[in-house]
Amino acid sequence: MTKRIGILATTLVLSLVIMTGLAGAQTISFADAAALLARDCGPDIEKYCKGLNLGNNAIRNCLEGHQSNVSPTCTATASAVATSIERRLAAQASVMKICSGHAKTLCKGVVGEANILRCLVRTERLDGAKCNQAITDSGWR
Repeated sequence: MTKRIGILATTLVLSLVIMTGLAGAQTISFADAAALLARDCGPDIEKYCKGLNLGNNAIRNCLEGHQSNVSPTCTATASAVATSIERRLAAQASVMKICSGHAKTLCKGVVGEANILRCLVRTERLDGAKCNQAITDSGWR
């Protein structure tokens, strides 16, 4: 019983530390996510998920399937990484909608979403907090 409480307390503390670090970073890149998972989950991935790829949530699903055996550090890191990556993907999917007003006024004549996005990222005159935050959360600035 004492061991379970110790493991639970360690997991909670690690979750808070990791989430605090990731919250300050807004979202993390896919490369940083892979590096964190390798660092904190490497032994667990090697033991339970060997040969699986990061894509299509294969590693995440595997770790969740072996949750009772996975280290508390790995559990906390995997959860924090998944939350951050989900936030980044949502920001990337919505940035054009959020920034459409700015795009119309600051990027007149620019054609194509990629080119409009490049224009918005390079524009220092953005006064919309939501648009700026969406670009930052998407990882493009």
